[in-house]
Amino acid sequence: MSNVEYKTVATFVIKYLQFINENSDAVQELPKFADDATLIELYRLMSLTRAFDIKAINLQRTGKLGGYSSCRGQEAISVAVGHALRPQDVLVPHYRDQGAQIARGNTATEILHIWGGDEKAGIYQNQDLKEDLPTLIPIATQCLHAAGIAYAIKYRKQNRAVIVVNGDGGTSKGDFYEAINVAGEWQLPIVFVINNNQWAISVPLSKQTRAETLAQKAIAAGFEGLQVDGNDIVAVHYAIDQALVKSREGGGPTLIEAITYRLSDHTTADDAKRYQPPEEVKNAWKKEPLARLGYYLEKQGLWSREKEAELQKQLNDEVEMMIQEFLEQPEPLPTDMFDYLYAKLPAPLEEQREILLKEQL
Repeated sequence: MSNVEYKTVATFVIKYLQFINENSDAVQELPKFADDATLIELYRLMSLTRAFDIKAINLQRTGKLGGYSSCRGQEAISVAVGHALRPQDVLVPHYRDQGAQIARGNTATEILHIWGGDEKAGIYQNQDLKEDLPTLIPIATQCLHAAGIAYAIKYRKQNRAVIVVNGDGGTSKGDFYEAINVAGEWQLPIVFVINNNQWAISVPLSKQTRAETLAQKAIAAGFEGLQVDGNDIVAVHYAIDQALVKSREGGGPTLIEAITYRLSDHTTADDAKRYQPPEEVKNAWKKEPLARLGYYLEKQGLWSREKEAELQKQLNDEVEMMIQEFLEQPEPLPTDMFDYLYAKLPAPLEEQREILLKEQL
């Protein structure tokens, strides 16, 4: 049967986008949005995110948070997501999207409530964010939530889009596949961002999938998938910007795989030194997003050591104020787990709530 012939019925290409490489050099002309002021603001937001991240880890270590997932090394993805969104859009975050929430305008209290076990985590002060979802801890379930929100937006014929972020490990979950399938079939106004930090807890990407890229998973769902350098905030921002515009204008979904590296433990309950190869981590630090953009700005004459020292002082003061606001919040009540669950409690849960109240007296 060696002379059997097959016809090619379809071929696919996955594109890769980068503007600023790991040596902090521009490899192509930067897009229009990336003017001097915007680049400096993006650098400030990434630096603020890292400073906040360090402080949050310290809070957990001193017993003021139940747990925490660091976003160290992944700030470019998160900040680009938050900065590219318009107020009318909807953010559906996963647990490393502190930068998106900061850039979007969330307070530290709103971001940290979930890690402090407070049911008020999704009650946002900024009315522009009232339809954003709170931090999602279960893996990939937020993809289905986002698809449902996107369907509602399309049904109402609104000029809006949804962006949902997921980790590389989450792309192995059925929730993810179901979400991209329905998004493609219904041409929903949604952007899937995959934070490919190479590790699903202790499982490397090589043991997650045989696919050459995660971006190609969009092909099976019938829409565009592309890769970007996840440590190049200009590339991530541009790709998200274009995808959001397409979605708002009725062009359907996009999947963006952002390649980065997790320069931290998976969570504060983890010890990544037990499984991450030291040399791999060392090489990843050479590509991380803050230094990359910082050195680029310096090469352009837009940054200096003096400006960096001044920024770090400002960020330290800003983060201290943010954290103090969180620490001054009243402790959550045991009954909160009932009061923030349903609009009207079912009778069995009402009975349980009454029992809990009696035990508290």
